[in-house]
Amino acid sequence: MSARSFVTIGLVGPDRTGAIAAVTQQLFRMGANIESLEEQVARGKFRMTLLASWPGAKLEERRIRSELEALARHLRMKLTLRLADGTRTRRRLALLVSKENHALEAILKNWKARRLAADPVMVAGNHPQLGKTARRYGLPFRLIDYRDRQKAELILQQHLDQFGVDLVVLARFMKILSPDFVWHWKNRILNIHPSLLPAFPGASAYRQAYDKGVKIVGVTAHFVTPDLDQGPILCQDALRLRPDEPLASIIARGQKLESACLLRALKLCLSRQLDVHWGRVHGV
Repeated sequence: MSARSFVTIGLVGPDRTGAIAAVTQQLFRMGANIESLEEQVARGKFRMTLLASWPGAKLEERRIRSELEALARHLRMKLTLRLADGTRTRRRLALLVSKENHALEAILKNWKARRLAADPVMVAGNHPQLGKTARRYGLPFRLIDYRDRQKAELILQQHLDQFGVDLVVLARFMKILSPDFVWHWKNRILNIHPSLLPAFPGASAYRQAYDKGVKIVGVTAHFVTPDLDQGPILCQDALRLRPDEPLASIIARGQKLESACLLRALKLCLSRQLDVHWGRVHGV
């Protein structure tokens, strides 16, 4: 079977008649084959993600990027373009963090111990606290001001492009990503949430569980979608609470479970192909 090179194209902008045809015709003129295409229109906004391939191991990257950027400007849409490097066997990870370090430390310790079939290439956070941890592992840290989410996500996307990131891991990143950003990284953003979703979504999941007096709490690793904490689930785990266990103990035990579950989900993503169909994850 002859080698092929792949490009993932994302477009987001105002809904316009003929946008899909314009993109597919342009790709046809450039000699591409369309492997998959998914589009959505909501509240007058058009979103599309498309996987295209070209025969051969090398791409005319400059030409492809230039022509698609010109088309995106004509359509008044925002373009993202990610090239799959066929010579690269290990995927490149971006780790997004806030203040809690347990999930970040778990991933980086596994990486240093050579138990992770991927390479973290950057850490980004909306607080400076974990910059020291990133640098201790020899990784660049990017502090991103999230008071203006649109500006912050533009800067974040530039960093992801710069480092050639394949997969984004939210290692207890406590900001909500916009639907547009998530769409560009469809099924490429992994999150860990401290509850057995769909119960107790959003912030303070342990507090919610504690206040409700539940007897079992859990964690959920899932892909991120525009619907908060509703993405396809990769794995879950749970622990039984002790009688009259204080909230601090629940949080401490829960954080250990978060780290283990996130690692298991990440390794699942890296070790086998996954198919996400009708909101559920299936191993292939």
